[in-house]
Amino acid sequence: MSKLARTFSHIHFKLLLLALSLSQVNSQSHADQEQAVLLKLKTYWQNPPSISHLAQSLNSSSHCSWPEITCLNNSVVELSLKNKTINKTIPSFICDLQNLKVIDLNYNNIPGEFPKTLYNCSKLEYLDLSQNYFVGTIPDDIVSLGQLQYLNLMANNFSGHIPASIGRLQELKSLLLCVNQFNGSFPTEIGNLSKLDFLGLAYNRKFQPAKLPSSFKQLKKLRTLWMSEANLIGEIPDMVGDMTALEVLDLSSNELRGKIPTSLFLLRNLKEIYLFSNNLSGEIPQVIEASNLTAMDLSGNNLNGRIPSDVGKLEGLSGLVLFFNQLSGEIPESIGRISTLTDVRLFGNNLSGTLPPDFGRYSMLERFEVSSNKLTGKLPEHLCYGGKLLGVVAFDNNLTGELPKSLGNCGSLTIVDISGELPKKVSQSLSRLEISSNKFFGQIPDEVNSWKSLVVFKASNNLLNGTIPTALTALPFLTTLLLDQNQLHGFLPSAIISWRSLNSLNLSQNKLSGPIPEEIGFLPSLLELDLSRNQISGLIPPNLGLLRLTLLNLSSNLLIGSIPKQFENTAYSNSFLNNPGLCASSPHINLENCRSPKKSSIHSPQNTARISGSAIGLFVLILAFSFFMIKLCPKRKQPRHGSEPKWEYTRFEDITFTEAQILPELIEENKIGSGGSGNVYRVDLICSDSVVAAKVISNNKKLEHTLETQFRAEVGILGRIRHLNVVKLICCLSSETKNVLVYEYVENRSLDLWLHKHQAATVSSSTKNVILDWPRRLHVAIGAAQGLCYMHHDCSPPIIHRDVKSSNILLDSEFNAKIADFGLAKLSSKQGEETITVSAVAGSCGYIAPEYARTTRINEKIDVYSFGVVLLELTTGREANHGDENRSLAEWAQHYFQDDNSIVDALDEEIKEDCYLDQMYNVFKVGIQCTTTLPSRRPCMRKVLQMLVQSRHSCNYEYKNAENDSDSRI
Repeated sequence: MSKLARTFSHIHFKLLLLALSLSQVNSQSHADQEQAVLLKLKTYWQNPPSISHLAQSLNSSSHCSWPEITCLNNSVVELSLKNKTINKTIPSFICDLQNLKVIDLNYNNIPGEFPKTLYNCSKLEYLDLSQNYFVGTIPDDIVSLGQLQYLNLMANNFSGHIPASIGRLQELKSLLLCVNQFNGSFPTEIGNLSKLDFLGLAYNRKFQPAKLPSSFKQLKKLRTLWMSEANLIGEIPDMVGDMTALEVLDLSSNELRGKIPTSLFLLRNLKEIYLFSNNLSGEIPQVIEASNLTAMDLSGNNLNGRIPSDVGKLEGLSGLVLFFNQLSGEIPESIGRISTLTDVRLFGNNLSGTLPPDFGRYSMLERFEVSSNKLTGKLPEHLCYGGKLLGVVAFDNNLTGELPKSLGNCGSLTIVDISGELPKKVSQSLSRLEISSNKFFGQIPDEVNSWKSLVVFKASNNLLNGTIPTALTALPFLTTLLLDQNQLHGFLPSAIISWRSLNSLNLSQNKLSGPIPEEIGFLPSLLELDLSRNQISGLIPPNLGLLRLTLLNLSSNLLIGSIPKQFENTAYSNSFLNNPGLCASSPHINLENCRSPKKSSIHSPQNTARISGSAIGLFVLILAFSFFMIKLCPKRKQPRHGSEPKWEYTRFEDITFTEAQILPELIEENKIGSGGSGNVYRVDLICSDSVVAAKVISNNKKLEHTLETQFRAEVGILGRIRHLNVVKLICCLSSETKNVLVYEYVENRSLDLWLHKHQAATVSSSTKNVILDWPRRLHVAIGAAQGLCYMHHDCSPPIIHRDVKSSNILLDSEFNAKIADFGLAKLSSKQGEETITVSAVAGSCGYIAPEYARTTRINEKIDVYSFGVVLLELTTGREANHGDENRSLAEWAQHYFQDDNSIVDALDEEIKEDCYLDQMYNVFKVGIQCTTTLPSRRPCMRKVLQMLVQSRHSCNYEYKNAENDSDSRI
């Protein structure tokens, strides 16, 4: 090589080194810039604790090592900060991350309107702002985000129209706008998004009524169309058959009518179809070529005709849900041989014939519900062959024969509602056995004592015979026992004293004999007792009068003697009819007077003298008593024309007072509580030597609409229910400007006053320094759960409280919990409806379920969430709004649990004792389950109650032992 060549080569090498050096400098400078942006972002968002590690990550290593950051070629391309409690707007400098393609800020608390500042992120392809608090409209110039492939704005509060310009985002593959407050329309221009793969417009019930646009047939690549509850009207157009890529179609809960187009079931890629809760009519298309179908739900329509035999050819079908239609004919036998079938719900039709015998033989069947049809024959033998069966419901048919023995050995079974002969063995986890109004026959087996988890046993109106076995008294969690209208005979077993949790006992219309065992009077939770129309004899046990019964019926028996004095009032005037041997001292009872003398001697001179003397003495006594009462009891003032309001009464039981005794006591010194809808006062009724609580809902002018609504809600709900764990409404007084609700007085006030010491100033001085120990906390939790379980599962329609919190759980003198304050409660509009929508969010901060805060769509699961917060309060001693690091208790507990921290360390130190650690641990975990973000993952209140009751037995403890404690703990 020549000298000149070597010189050029040397120069070229130096230039290369210089270029590499400059590249490294530029690269390092770019990295420093990105780090600076990230630190600035952290500061702007006020250093949320969930990203407090950012500073350490940036100082110790490359910013690309931060878990929420994804880099490509050492440059940030993805920022994922979901569920980080961010509560400020999105700053414009976020786009200084020049290569940013993905922004995921899902599930935070970000407020404000749609962030137009993101228009400067020129490479943005993926934007997820779902589950935040954005408001306003989606801007028309959103087309500025021209590179977007994924846009998710679900679960916010966007309103107005969806702009037509959204149809010009030509790269868009996924568009999710579900669960908002849109009150305009969705544009037909969405049909121009030729690359669209997923379209979600569901749960926007405020959409203007509209038909499914014909332009959607252009969406040739669309695989999921999700438009449940989108106010769709008209018929399902035939053009849906042109959407050949479609895999999931959900048009449920709309106002669609007409027939299901035949073309729909010819879509070969279709896997899931949901058309339930519409007004569809006609037959289900008989030709089904959608061989990949895994789920078909056409329930709640007006479909008629037969179930297509082609359904039996769907080898991947797991769910067949056709209930509440007018389907007729036989169920195709081939359906029973589908190996993937887990969910069969065909109830509420006119189906006839026998059930296919292969149901359950080839599949892991979980739900089998065929009630209210015209089916004959017997139940398939192999329903639980797969070992996964949870429920069998087949009542209101013409089924015959014994129950399959396999059901008795089915360990997974929790619900049975059918007819036949009672099995001797059932699942250990069975909590409800409801077989009323069927043709069950035979005796209640002695093996009933193995049904340990049974909470509700309803077998009314059957053909059961034999005696009530003592083994039935060995069920520790039983709350409801209904065996009325059967052919049971013999004595009531004295061992019923073990039914400590029993609320309702109905044994009427049988052939029972012998005395009423006095042990019934020792059942602390009993509220309803019906032994009428039997052959029961003897005296009524006096301790029966000590029970707080809301229903008592002992009519049409052979009872003798006097009734307990507690029942000598008009509330029980019909409780003792057709018992010739019974008497009472009160003239209000429909019985003979126990002290009536014989007619043959009533007119003797001696009796005449006695009666005259007694009458004179009684007259003097009445005069003295009247004078005393006039002086002692407040006079009811006569209303002056135009000066005092006229009061109307709504009574829910007999009362002995008027507004004259209530109103003067509604003064500041008697106030014991206050809330958003009014103040609560203690009222001492001197005349009857009793105490009530009065809640005043009033306004200076006419009653405001909101307060009036809350008043009507509370009266309408509490007036119709009676349960030991729900506060009792005695009556209400109404005038033009004031409403007064009169309740039973609950001595120990609300739970929050006992849990949180800084609020204890309002507790009486005798209890101010007392600690609520764990045994009674668990007792309170179980009691409150029983009240909510009753509201959710035993009321028709179910009652949703909407404001469950520790201050709305009252405690009586024995620390029995009572759910109170129903001013925000809602009734589900019909039985079985999963959700209802309210106009605005109500409830208390720290207790409100996330989906309720964002969507205003509610079901029972929002109460479960709130109750879960109460369980966390009971176990940790913390308040609902005080977790740590500016998080609610529920948020703190979820993070604490997910980070595998020691649960024992989180428990309340004031009450933590070794014996109770297992119980507290288990209850804390129940609270975690109840407060999970997804409502579908929360247990129902029935399951919550079951878990709490089971936790009580996780260490050697009996609640009654705590009553003898002599220290300051309660």
